[in-house]
Amino acid sequence: MNQQQTEQTIVSAAATCLAEPDPEAKVALTRQIAAGWATGEIAPGAPADWHPQQTPGRPPRPRLVSARELPKRKLSEPAGLAALVHAVAHIEFNAINLAWDAVQRFPQMPEAFQTDWVRVAAEEAEHFMLMRERLNSLGMDYGDLPAHDGLWDMAQRTAGDVLERMALVPRVLEARGLDVTPGMIERLRRIGDHDSADRLAIILRDEVGHVAIGSRWFRYLCQARDLEPHTTFMALIERHLRGEIRCPLNREARLEAGFDADELVELEAQCASSRFAPQGHQRDQESR
Repeated sequence: MNQQQTEQTIVSAAATCLAEPDPEAKVALTRQIAAGWATGEIAPGAPADWHPQQTPGRPPRPRLVSARELPKRKLSEPAGLAALVHAVAHIEFNAINLAWDAVQRFPQMPEAFQTDWVRVAAEEAEHFMLMRERLNSLGMDYGDLPAHDGLWDMAQRTAGDVLERMALVPRVLEARGLDVTPGMIERLRRIGDHDSADRLAIILRDEVGHVAIGSRWFRYLCQARDLEPHTTFMALIERHLRGEIRCPLNREARLEAGFDADELVELEAQCASSRFAPQGHQRDQESR
């Protein structure tokens, strides 16, 4: 790293990566920052008078559309497989941004928080590359298909409160991936696409850890504010999602990721009365 980079703080570095629009450059910068943070070449904290980056850098493609405008395709058809892989790649690209935004938007958090979300950003970058490489093997690249435009919405809605961010991004959006990815893996293996299935299995394994990080910091913040975690979490779901929960839930993965049994019982009860009652296992494109 050059002298300018050694003088960066992790918060300013995170903002630089968040603002980078080119996917390849964002991945390379993510790897570089994660390595510099691990070796101590990047300092903790934020510059004086820090003002966070407000929007992520995005490439000119994919064309962003509403979820309703995305065509429905059968997974057994080549176009359907490519659409699924592209959708997951888009989710992972946005997940890089969400992780870096957590670092640069909440500089008051402990250094351990920064370490956790640097790790998440680095893993999300590898997830994106896993799916992009698979897309390339199908004769396509990231950006060739339209993608959902709402994935940054929850980041904007929780920008003012780190507790709300930890509750609703890792423990709702990312946790949805824990619910639906096993079914996707099963369907991919059923059609003989073990390559895509193996890549999703790696992502699923890592996402359990990401949700666990969110759970841990959510509880830390609740304790710091003298709030009861369970009632706080459900109140935030009601406020931001009108109490609407998508089911079925992957109980085993969610328990491993820091949910408790009482939370799962109440989430399932919410789901039973929701318009998002069980619809089978498909990783909807607004899950993260």
